[in-house]
Order: sequence, then C-alpha cells, then structure tokens
Amino acid sequence: MSNKIIAKSASIIGIATLCSRILGFIRDVVIARLFGVYIYAQAFVVAFRIPNLLRDLVGEGATNSAFVPVFSEYTVKHTKEEFWELANVVLNFLLVVLSAITILGIICSPVLVRLMAPGFIAEPEKLVATIRLTRIIFPYVLLISLAAYSMGLLNSLKHFSIPAFAPCLLNISVIVCALAFGEGIAGLASGVLIGGVLQLAVQIPVLYKKGFHPKLFKSFRHPAARTIGKLLVPRVLSSSIYQLNNFVDSIFGSLSWVVGEGGVAVLYFSYRLIQFPLGIFSNALSQAILPALSTQALEENHEKLKHTLTFGLRATFFVMLPAGVGLMALSHSIIGTLFGGRKFDVYSVNATASALFFYSIGLFAYGGTKIIQSCFFALKDTVTPTKIAGMALVVNVILNAALMFPLKIAGLALATSLSGINSFFILFFILKKRLGDFKVKEIALSFLRILFASIAMGLVSYLISKNIFQGAHRLDKLLNLSISILCSLISYVIFCFVFRVNEMQELWKWLKERRQG
Repeated sequence: MSNKIIAKSASIIGIATLCSRILGFIRDVVIARLFGVYIYAQAFVVAFRIPNLLRDLVGEGATNSAFVPVFSEYTVKHTKEEFWELANVVLNFLLVVLSAITILGIICSPVLVRLMAPGFIAEPEKLVATIRLTRIIFPYVLLISLAAYSMGLLNSLKHFSIPAFAPCLLNISVIVCALAFGEGIAGLASGVLIGGVLQLAVQIPVLYKKGFHPKLFKSFRHPAARTIGKLLVPRVLSSSIYQLNNFVDSIFGSLSWVVGEGGVAVLYFSYRLIQFPLGIFSNALSQAILPALSTQALEENHEKLKHTLTFGLRATFFVMLPAGVGLMALSHSIIGTLFGGRKFDVYSVNATASALFFYSIGLFAYGGTKIIQSCFFALKDTVTPTKIAGMALVVNVILNAALMFPLKIAGLALATSLSGINSFFILFFILKKRLGDFKVKEIALSFLRILFASIAMGLVSYLISKNIFQGAHRLDKLLNLSISILCSLISYVIFCFVFRVNEMQELWKWLKERRQG
C-alpha cells in the first residue's frame, strides 16, 4: 500500500471515527447531565471498564497485534481457501474462550468491582449499583470481541468502511436507551448490550459477501493459529498492563477522601475528550497503516517500512500537538459548554476541566505510541511493547501516589501523561536502534516546528476565549467556544507557515493541485 492509499484508508476510518466520536460526545453529554459525576455515572464507568479490558485483550488488541499481521500475510502468500480455513479456526477458538470469560465474569463481578474500585466499599449504594450493572453488561465482552475479530478479517482484506462505522451503533443505542429509561441503570445496561449486537450484526453480511462461511466447532488446529497465539500472548500481557493503568487510575480515583468526589467519572469524561482527536486521526492512521507495515516487514530491505513509519509519525505530530495545546487552552470552556447543566454542576465542570488540561500534555505521545506499536506488531514483535508497558505501569503507580495529594484528581491525569511520554520516547529509540536511521533528525525538526506553531496557536486561543463575551446562556457559550476553535485553526495554519512546517506546506501544495485538477 502506498502512502496515498494509506491516507485514503485512514480518511475513511477517520470520517467514520469522527461520526462515532460525535455520537460518543452526545452519549457522554446525556450521561453527564442525567447523572453528573456522582453515583450512577461512577457505577457506569467502572462497570463498563471491566468488559473494555477483556475486549482489548481478546478483541481489538488481538486484532491489531496478531490477527491483521498474520491474516495480511495469508492474503499475499496463500489461497483464499487457506485464508478462510484459518479464519474459522480462530473463530472457533474465540467462541470457546469468550464464552468462558463471560460466564466467569458474571459470577465474579462482586470481586472484580471491589478490586477495581475499593473506595466504593465504604459506600454500599454505589457498590451495589456497580456490581449489578457489571453483571448485566458482561455479555458485551463476547459481542464486541467477535465484532473486533470481524473487523480484523475485513481490514486484512483492505475493507475498512463498515467496521469503522460499526461503533457508531453502540453510541446511538446508549443514547436512545438512556433517554428512554431516564435516570437509573436500566437504560445504560440495555444500550450497551443492544449496541454490541448491532456492531457485530452489521459486519456479518460483508463477511459473507467476501466469501466467509463459518464452520462452527469443526476445527481448532492450524499452523498459523500457533503463530497468532505466539504473537497474542505478549499482546495480552501488554494490554493487561495497559488496562491495569486504567484500573490503577480507577483505584486512586475511587478514593474520594483524597482526590475529591466523583473522581472515577471525572477521569472518564476528561479522557473521553482526549480520545476524540486520538480516535479521529491517530487510531485511524495506525489502523490503516498496519496492513502496509505488515507487508513491508516481509521484505528484506526495510526502506519502505521506514518511509511509512516516518510518514506516520510526522502526520501524527502535525495533528496531535496542536490538538493537545488547544485542549489545554480551552479546557474549561470545552467542559462547561459541552457537559455543564442539570446534575453536571460547577464542581463537576472545574474538576473535569482540570483533569483534561493535564491529560492533554501527553496527547502527542499517546498518538505516536500507537504508530510505533503498529511497527513493532508488523515486525511480529509484541514482547518489546509489553516490557515498556510494564515499566509504564510502575511509573504511573509511583506518580499517581506522589501527585494525587498536591494536585488531587489532576495529579492522576498528569501522572498518565508523564508515563505516556516516557514510554513513547523509550519505544522510539528502541525502534531506531533496531531499524537504523529512519530520518530521525527530520522527525525531530518537524516536531519542534509544529510544537512552536502549536504553542503560538494556544496563546491566541486562550486570549480570544478569555476576552470575547462570556454569556451565561448556553448559546453564548457555544458561540464563544466555536469562535475560539475557528480562530485556533486559522492561527495554526498561519503559524505553520511562519515556522516553516513542512507538513502544512505539503498539504497546501496538495490542496492547490487538487483544486487545479
């Protein structure tokens, strides 16, 4: 796949993810205004995080690290019949494992909740609500993991659109059910389960059209399945460590007597905003770039792979750095405008804006790490990212413990950013040592120029946000935020030319060619 094809695939995924993120925002706004950052919001965050852990272990994480590289190789070196034979073996194995995990999860929900949110033990009402919600939505693990498996198959066949749009259905389902049922956990639980069913169902017709015919429980052995297993075990460990970071944040966030009331929900709502630029661009790019890296890694000469990697990192910095600075500059305005109202009171706004500010510091590192991890996965090395993830967990625990007392909930967000930045640079230099030079000086110079342009843009954003009218009406706040964002985008373009950011010049040249053509 050329860079143009990668960019096209990434744009498809990006558009789909943009739709999903917008719907996700609406979903979070509905939840925030119905529940604030209090009992049911915190119960939902904890209950939904447990299935998300297992989804990442045996679903989306397995897809990126093991399924796509191996399936992509099979599309090049083997026949369609052999490809679909492997797909059936993997499906049968997943069905057995996922069914067992789901049953055990429902039974063990009380233990899981107490481990993940020990601060809830002192509040019986919150604890009971969280356990009940966890049990109801645990089958989501089976549904979403099978949906992720389907996505892996389709992405390996260079089909990105339907899998990319599928998550929109979860958000729509939760929004509709939450509004229909109102306050309480019934709407949240039913919305998650229905959304899981829809995400899987929408991909099945496409798989059949591509030639997939499931042969359930007929075969569990295949030579390539062992390769997937070898790649998957380190990835499972790596994902476990990554999710343990989230668990650590939940554990510390549940300690309301230290970090303040609603810590778990505050971290959730603020990090959801961080996921917006990550999902729209970085996740889309890393997902689109993985099949290309996987096939390029098969070549003895890694020049194409290094070129693709450089392209991915520069493109990520070009978007993630200004996004991070912009979120920092407009954190309070964004939270107040999007979530403020009803049960999402002044305390909720201030606490969430503070967490968003410190999360945003590490945004470029979160995005860059996804690109570098894709390169490791393409090289069929899932061990190195696992080791670095383990180190990041230790760093995060230490920083959480150190920073939560002086900074409260904001300290947990800052700890995550510092840990993420540390992990990115370690992975970057390990990859440089393994591949040799992949235009590191060019990447560093590009990073600095984009950083200077982003900081200048951030100052403009902050000054405009603070000096234009600050009406109490929601429409006034929305207009304020919209003007600030528009001015931020315009100023970023201008400062990119001032600081001679090559990525902007290349984009401008491409747009002119498209217009002339």
